[in-house]
Amino acid sequence: MNGGAVFGGMDAGGHEQVIYCHNPDIGLRAIVAIHDTTLGPALGGLRMWPYDDEGAALTDVLRLSRGMTYKNALAGLEHGGGKAVIIGDPAVDRTEARMRCFGRFLDTLGGRYITAEDVGMTAADMEYILQETPWVTGTHEYRGGSGDPSPFTAQGAVAGIRACLRERFGHDRIGDAGYAVQGAGHVGTELIKRLRDHDARVFVCDVDPARVQHAVDEYGCVPVDSDGLFDTGAEVFVPCALGGVINPTTLPRLRCDIVAGAANNQLSTTDEGDELDRLGIVYAPDYAINAGGVMNVSLEMQGYSAERAHAMAERIEDTMTAIFARARRDGIPTWLAADRLAEARIAERATLRSTAPGTPAGAMQVPSGRH
Repeated sequence: MNGGAVFGGMDAGGHEQVIYCHNPDIGLRAIVAIHDTTLGPALGGLRMWPYDDEGAALTDVLRLSRGMTYKNALAGLEHGGGKAVIIGDPAVDRTEARMRCFGRFLDTLGGRYITAEDVGMTAADMEYILQETPWVTGTHEYRGGSGDPSPFTAQGAVAGIRACLRERFGHDRIGDAGYAVQGAGHVGTELIKRLRDHDARVFVCDVDPARVQHAVDEYGCVPVDSDGLFDTGAEVFVPCALGGVINPTTLPRLRCDIVAGAANNQLSTTDEGDELDRLGIVYAPDYAINAGGVMNVSLEMQGYSAERAHAMAERIEDTMTAIFARARRDGIPTWLAADRLAEARIAERATLRSTAPGTPAGAMQVPSGRH
């Protein structure tokens, strides 16, 4: 990886800062990307993944951090976008030493980036990081945190699905549709549980057969393999695994009316979003519908309230309704409508800050009682 590739990626995405964290004695290799702090300190998850090389890790963290800027803006949060990745296999490399080492690096940023739990991480890992820095969310409840954000992500996704059903079918009855869920991890399982609470037909696949079996035994789902997921006849495709699932290979196989799930970066490119629109498939922009988790953890920096977190997650239904209205008004795909709504909020805040004195974007008071 050369410096030109790093700066080229930053220029292309409009990033403010990229930080490499390396401790060979501990075995830590991590990258923090801060995309934009116009709305406030960057907030976004920490992911551990066995990337093929650091170039792949950089590409992922740049893409994810930019997505967090748009997610936080559209969610109405007082935060910009950032993300961090640790290169490693969570099954063997997720150690206390690496987590605490990352926490020390994070602390040097002085609150410009606030981390949270993401793929490959747990609330216990956030606890280790918290030993070294206060700039952590998603910690255990006894620490004043909110614990696992997955239930709030799932709650918000169901709220967004209601808006999708109204847009496509003119009703919001969850149980009247079938759902093909790809991925039965923390969020996917929480989402499955809520869909089944409405007696919806749910098909499920996952790379881990044990997760699929749990969904079958516990919630009465129908198991399918990854290839058969596109042939279930379900009206709603629900991506809850890793990104890029809507791509030139899978797009021709879609037989659904709606794509609405909790995975990040579901479109391999915006061309796929354009094609979904052309095909008449209602697409819920991922960063809009899956914002319940970040809404939840953002409250930890203010004094956590579960009641407020639940209310914020339900607000995603209104956000999705606004996106659909903007798309119809301007004759544009929903992914672009969501982008324009997010960009409008960022632009308005930038204008406000340029005309009045205030706290620098990257500054925030250290939360009391968290270190």
